[in-house]
Amino acid sequence: MAAVTAAAAAAGASRAGNGAPRGALVHRLRSTSTGAPFAPVEGTDVLKIDLHLHTSDDPLDCIEHDGTALVDRAADLGFGALAITLHDAQLENARLSAYARERGVVLIPGVERTIGGRHVLLLNFPASAVEHVRSLDDVARLRASANGLVIAPHPFFPDPSCLGDALDARADLFDAVEWSYFWRRGLNFNARAARWARAHGKPLVGNSDLHDLRQLGRTYSLVDSPPDAAAICDAIRAGRVQLCTEPAPMMELASVFGGMILRPRKRALTPLPSDGVVPTL
Repeated sequence: MAAVTAAAAAAGASRAGNGAPRGALVHRLRSTSTGAPFAPVEGTDVLKIDLHLHTSDDPLDCIEHDGTALVDRAADLGFGALAITLHDAQLENARLSAYARERGVVLIPGVERTIGGRHVLLLNFPASAVEHVRSLDDVARLRASANGLVIAPHPFFPDPSCLGDALDARADLFDAVEWSYFWRRGLNFNARAARWARAHGKPLVGNSDLHDLRQLGRTYSLVDSPPDAAAICDAIRAGRVQLCTEPAPMMELASVFGGMILRPRKRALTPLPSDGVVPTL
């Protein structure tokens, strides 16, 4: 998210293990269609996951940690699956994926795609298909062609890159809605996302939108699924997911935001053409 979002949240503003931290908000595993609690599926595990993470490979943001450091930190915190979602570029790194497997972490392919100036998370789709997505109609075609997951990230934060009312116009395209790390009691732009998800029968997933390793483990999801990318996507669509989150400490939040604002970007934001389409990198 851009600096305006960071500034807005910062103005209002026990590490998590496999369970929810003390004082955390927890949304229990429930069916999105009936609201009834889900019984664990035989032969599956409950995985700790985060599906919105950036690394030094990001083509837009300058980020200090690389993928290996992220995997190491995640493994230490008990995560079973991650999605590295660079801005408009899907990371393909076989060596990192193999290392993650050694550490017990599944890497789900993903990208934070800019579509008409708005951010959308596309997970577990082929990179060759993702790079051609330039409109929400393209997202619909992509979603129909592969077993991926479409998530609305930080949809109601006060930033032009957030979906906002566009989420209402194309609610059918989104499999889940994000609850982001960036919140404190008294100033919480995630609350509207939670209400929207409930009203539309969509799962709510906890993600860090990580730009700093200190963010990891404060907001995440537990999903009832085998450790497999496609199975994790299926489980989230079925609502077998639980949000675990705690408000970020003031000093940490201010420091994370400060880093996001003060670090130079690798390239300027691409101006939108008149048709609102961001060129593919």
